[in-house]
Amino acid sequence: MAWLQLILFCIGAYLLGSIPFGLLIGKAMGMDIRRHGSGNIGATNVTRTLGKSLGILTLLMDLAKGWLPVTVCANLLQGHEHAEEILAATALCAFLGHCYSIFLRFRGGKGVATAAGVFLALCPSALAIALLSFIIVVWRTGFVSAGSLTAALVMPVLQMFFLPSVPISIATWAIAILVWWRHRDNIQRLLRGEEKGWRGSV
Repeated sequence: MAWLQLILFCIGAYLLGSIPFGLLIGKAMGMDIRRHGSGNIGATNVTRTLGKSLGILTLLMDLAKGWLPVTVCANLLQGHEHAEEILAATALCAFLGHCYSIFLRFRGGKGVATAAGVFLALCPSALAIALLSFIIVVWRTGFVSAGSLTAALVMPVLQMFFLPSVPISIATWAIAILVWWRHRDNIQRLLRGEEKGWRGSV
């Protein structure tokens, strides 16, 4: 029974995470967001190309597709013997859906907003501190990517402090590593001094 629940939650989380809201919002406005700006389907590029209102809408929807499956899983599996393992797998699958969407031939966004939704459900205290680190770094450096990388780096440490759990820790580290991997082009531009500041990218 636990295996069936694991499979169902993982498939549901992955499919929900795979919905490319940024792309759909762009299409509704007559634009393929992948052909403009950075080509990314996330909130930053939507903001850059379609304006702040649609960028915020994309952010909230990408966040929701991380928050919703984890919240449902946590509520339905309270007291379940394997709740932590299934919850961790569900969280990771929601994130993977955004980054490697089945609807986009396993391409997708960088996963920051969806990861934030996952951690809003899993460990809001850790997310709040990670968000503070994001804001400080963006304010000091001017780079959204630098803030995202910093938040991803501190989240596994914060999670272990606020929510000690081996399965969830494994999922958190996996998400953090993948966020860094998805930002590899940004990292190269940061090192070369060619990354766009937030005024030019948001």
